[in-house]
Order: sequence, then C-alpha cells, then structure tokens
Amino acid sequence: MSSQDVLKNASTLASYNVLLQVMFRVLTFLLNAFTLRFVSKELIGVVNVRLTLLYSTLVFLSREAFRRACLSGVSGTNHSWRQVINLLWLTLPLGVLWAALLACVWLWLLEVPDPHTVPYYSPAVVLFALSGVQELLAEPLWVLAQAHMFVRLKVVAESLAMIAKCSVTVVLVVFAGEWGLYIFSAAHLVYTGFLVLCYAVYFIRFLDSKEAAKESFPLCRVRDLLPCRADGEPLVDWTLARLTWSFFKQSFLKQILTEGERYVMTFLNVLSFGDQGVYDIINNLGSMVARFIFLPIEESFYIFFAKVLERGRDVKSQKQEDVAIAAEVLECLLKLVLVIGLIITSFGYAYSHLALDIYGGSLLSSGAGPNLLRCYSCYVLLLAVNGVTECFVFAAMSQGEVDKYNLVMLALSVSFLFLSYMLTWWAGAVGFIMANCLNMGLRIVHSLFYIHHYFKSSQWKPLRGLLPSPLLLLALGVSAVVTALSEGMFCCDSGWLLRMVHISVGAACLLIVFVAVLLTETRLVHFVRTQLLPQYTKKHT
Repeated sequence: MSSQDVLKNASTLASYNVLLQVMFRVLTFLLNAFTLRFVSKELIGVVNVRLTLLYSTLVFLSREAFRRACLSGVSGTNHSWRQVINLLWLTLPLGVLWAALLACVWLWLLEVPDPHTVPYYSPAVVLFALSGVQELLAEPLWVLAQAHMFVRLKVVAESLAMIAKCSVTVVLVVFAGEWGLYIFSAAHLVYTGFLVLCYAVYFIRFLDSKEAAKESFPLCRVRDLLPCRADGEPLVDWTLARLTWSFFKQSFLKQILTEGERYVMTFLNVLSFGDQGVYDIINNLGSMVARFIFLPIEESFYIFFAKVLERGRDVKSQKQEDVAIAAEVLECLLKLVLVIGLIITSFGYAYSHLALDIYGGSLLSSGAGPNLLRCYSCYVLLLAVNGVTECFVFAAMSQGEVDKYNLVMLALSVSFLFLSYMLTWWAGAVGFIMANCLNMGLRIVHSLFYIHHYFKSSQWKPLRGLLPSPLLLLALGVSAVVTALSEGMFCCDSGWLLRMVHISVGAACLLIVFVAVLLTETRLVHFVRTQLLPQYTKKHT
C-alpha cells in the first residue's frame, strides 16, 4: 500500500472517528444533563470517578501496550497474523488478573461510600470489573479491524453499544431509581456486551464471504480468530512481545498521567464524593472537543505514521517520499489542532459561566464551576498539541528509545501526583487542571525536542505548524477581549434576551476568526478540504 493510500485510509478513519466521538459526546452530554435531575451528585461522583477509574485502569493496562505494539508490528511485511492473534489473546488472562487485583483494592483499601447515599457499592465494583474483562474478548478483532481499516465496523459497533447503554440508563433511572449503582453497572455491561457481539458477528460473516477471499484477508476461517500454534513457527513473535513489554511499562505511567486527578481524588480523598461529581461533570464538558476531535485524530494518524515510517530509523535511512508526506501531514495536523485549541481558549473565558448555567443550572454555575471550566479551556490547547506530537513520537521511536522515554514518564508521573496533591490543597479542584497543564507542557517540550532532532538533518520543518499567522492571532485576541466585555454587560444573571445578545456577539467574533483562517492558513484549509472533509461522504469497506 502506497503512502498516499495509507494517508487516505487514515484520513477516512479520523473522519469517521470524529463523527463517532461527536455522537458519543452528544449522547453522554444529554445523558449527564438528564441524570443530574434524578440522582445525587454523590452517586455521580462514585460512578464517574471511582468506578469509571476502575474500568479504564483495567482495560488500559490490559490492552494498550498490545494495541500499540501489534499495530506497529503489522505495518511491515515480516509478520505472522497467527502469532499476532496469539499475542493479543494474552490480554484476556491479563485482564482477569488486573480485575481481581483492582477489585480487591477498590473493595478493601478505599473508603466505602455511605450506603444510604450511594447504595450497592460492592456489587457495582465487581460488575464494572467484569465489564472490563468482557470487553477484552473483542481485542483481537479490534486490532484486525484497525489494521485493515474496517472503519464502518467500529462506527456501527460503538454506536449501537452507546445507544444501548444510554437507553438502559434512562429507563432504569426513571423507573428503578432505587437501584442506585446497579443502574450504571447494568448499563456498562450492556455496552461492552454489544461491542463484543458486533465485532464477533461481523467477522463470522466476513470470513465466510467472497469479499474476504477477494481482498486476500490473512485469516480464512472463524477458528483462525482463536489462539493456536502454527506449524514451524513459535507461538508468538518474540520481537513483538518485547516491544509490547516496552509499551506496557510506558502504558502504566501514561495511565497515571491520563487519569492522574482521578487517582488523587480516589486514593488521597482531597475532595468529597459530591465535589468529585461536580468536577467530573465539568471535566467531561471541558474535554468534549478534545475527545471528539483531538483523540480520534491522534489514534488514526498514529496508524498512518506507524505504517509510513520505519520505527527506529533516522530520516536519511527512510524512503524520502514517505518522510516528505509524513512531515507535511505532521505540520498540517499541528496547525489544525493549534487553531482549534486557540479558538477554544479565546472564547472559553467569556462563555464558561453561560454554558454551565444552561447545562446544569446553579448546581454547576455557582461556586468554582465557571473558573474551573475557564482553566480547562486553556488546558485544551495543551491537550491538542500534545496529542499530535506524541502520536508522531511514539510511531517513530525505536524500542530502546521507548524504554528510555519510560524514565521520562516516570518522572512526570511522580511530579504530577505531587503537584496535584499540593495544588489541590492550595486551590481546590482548579489545582488538578493547573497540575495537568504543567505536566502536559513538559511532555510537549520533550516531544518537540524529539521531532526537531528527527528532522534536523533534512529539509523538512514540520514544527512550523505551531506558528499561526499574525492576522489570526490578532483576530483571536480581539475576540477574547470583545466577548469578555460582552459577558460583563449582558451575562449571566440577566434574562434570556440579553443572553442571546452575548451569544450573538460570540458568533460574530467566531465568524471573523474563521475568515482569518481562510485568508491566511491556505495550506491548512487545503489539507482539511482534500484529506478530511471528503471522507465523511465516501464509502469505505
């Protein structure tokens, strides 16, 4: 497959993933707004912070290293899918082990919520751990789908699973509110069950079809999806297994960085369960754009960079046409996420209070909620840049470099936990975001140094993507000042008429910013028009 074909497929995957994440975020957004009217903020805190942390920790530590290693390993020609499948099935026993260990910690070492306020905590811990193990049953199928760019499969599977989860939650919240944590446990089991079912049904039908034979799919029968030894070769590819181990050590540290504030809240009790619920709702609201735009781009273009570039080799040792397209894509991606992040930061200050008041009423808009969301709008900018830079770095690093970076991640993890505790003690929930900003900034600096060194001996300078045009910066600065003045004059204790004036001012400023982008960022506009937007309507099988 040529570099252009890989780029086209990665763009398709990114576009579909963005649409998928938009749907997820909208459904979650509406679901949270609905459940806020029926359940206590303490119960929301336990579900969204503690139980979700249990689930995310289990699945991340069980599969993340396998995903990165296997998707990188199958990009070349010297690999056996039989060995890859065998390696991926190791995620299941590993998940069972993590489930048992983490369930013991969550049940016996952590503070147990008041059973009158948050009933059925212990069964919920077991059920959330079980849902994580259940999802791992689809891991070999997920990697197969990603490696062969089965975009629609992921969209359909996760869409059906999310719709089923939301439906179960709404029905049980309305008609069986006294079930407490059983409601969310049942909904999560339904979600992971639908994922496994959709992937299994798809591959059972696909492997028996003429399409699989036509495309020379590496597996021929359904039983090939199960672990078994092939004649004349080891059970697993040990080179890939060692790379998995390197990523596993890194994934443990990355999980601490990704979910650091939840670990601090869970293990150090710096916030009450109610405050945790409010913080998590605002955190989800603030990270909505990061999740449905930046994360899909990072995941999809990691596959692109991993397929185009040969891991561990310098620029001069690679195919120059591949390096050229990788540098051009990296520059455009950096410019894209930077522009989006700057827009969110510029408009976030003036519209945080209004957004929270509309979404959750005084429960969210009073107190520290608006300041928390304003700080998060600045953090989104760092999230945007870090996602793209690390996506390239992880695809280009050799195994030895990955091992060395583990030490960097260890230092960042320790510093993050320390900063989170100290800054939260000093500034409350805002301290979590401040600690995240400091650590994200350090990660970006490390990635920028790596990228600069990687392209130093070549003619390509992809880091120019971090230099927006002066006209765009001027438009963003003026918009930030104008919308801040508009908030003081028209929002947010006034009636809806004045609020609409404030919204109209923001819409006019945003239009000016878009015009500035169209006039000055022509390469970015061309990249979006040719590589991302057309993929929304093209069919891909």
